[in-house]
Amino acid sequence: MDFSLTAEQRLLRDSLADWLADRYDLARSREAASETGWQPEVWRAFADDLGILGATLPEEVGGSGGGPVEAMVIAEQLGRALVVEPYVDTVVLVGGVLRRLPGTGDILKGIVAGSVRIAPALLESTSGHTAHSVTTTARRDGGDWVLTGVKTVVPGVPQATHLLLTARTSGEQRDLDGISLFLLPADLPGLQAHRYRTIDDRHAADLVLDEVRVPADALVGEEGRGWTALAPALDEALAALAAEAVGCMHTVLADTVEYAKQRRQFGQPIGSFQALQHRMVDMHLEVEQSVAAMYLATLRLGAEPAERARAASAAKVTVSRAARFVGQNAVQLHGGMGMTQELAIGHYFKRLTAIEYELGPADHHRARYAALTSVPRSTGPRIG
Repeated sequence: MDFSLTAEQRLLRDSLADWLADRYDLARSREAASETGWQPEVWRAFADDLGILGATLPEEVGGSGGGPVEAMVIAEQLGRALVVEPYVDTVVLVGGVLRRLPGTGDILKGIVAGSVRIAPALLESTSGHTAHSVTTTARRDGGDWVLTGVKTVVPGVPQATHLLLTARTSGEQRDLDGISLFLLPADLPGLQAHRYRTIDDRHAADLVLDEVRVPADALVGEEGRGWTALAPALDEALAALAAEAVGCMHTVLADTVEYAKQRRQFGQPIGSFQALQHRMVDMHLEVEQSVAAMYLATLRLGAEPAERARAASAAKVTVSRAARFVGQNAVQLHGGMGMTQELAIGHYFKRLTAIEYELGPADHHRARYAALTSVPRSTGPRIG
């Protein structure tokens, strides 16, 4: 298995890292996060100056035709800088769904250009972390669709121009068949959005649809076959989320080691204390295990479904454990100031805590991994 990057991928990594180091200010991003949840000028730069919004999308829609490794490289650098703009949600998850569906070229062009930002409305109060557990319904009424249901913790709603929503057009609540995908404007009349901030300074909303009428062309893809596009895109998002976590943990570890060299106690740097050295070595080991899991998940995205899903879930379990260990120990080594608004480490800790549960916590993915391992290949797994 080859873990080395190509020259083009290294250039992508280095140019993005340099841009973020020069122009992405953490204090300004936190201020923007508390107000609107994002910085429009940063998103425009991602599209126009850096081209990362199209790096993984097809060339025919203006993208660069890259793949999972490019998404990994980008997400890791965004994690290092603690970027709040919704790259994984809009580009990796929703973009991954739409590029598998016919007739979505125009909306993908909008994503590449930065004019379209799409929030995935997948989870419900009764679904837990299982995206194919859908009770929101869509029924035909003349030439329209009528949507009824509630979607919870929809990320990035304030800055979204559109929503990608799952609704059931047939079958029972947890059936893989019968799930349809609808692309809706975020300001759709009749849609109620109850917005709130999350612990990691991002924004989300609960959406209520009560007999909301949408035109027939709001349906994207084939009716009842939405899961075939959504399942692989969710695993791609898991791999990208693991990369973002790795980026966060690299920064947290480096900041903690540097702090331990400067903070003095009993007349010497606390980094000279053997017990704390051991603690930081354990943090380093957790980060390196997460790096390995990130690579495995990324390089298995093109494998058959069960193998792809196992690698994605294994990465999420590994990263969730590491995020908790590295984040909590970093805060402890910094002392009480580790949770202040002024110190970056507290903001990284909050994001790592959120990542631990985003797209499913470790327990969910352990169970998923076990189910995928025990199911005979000939019968096919229930993925999600």
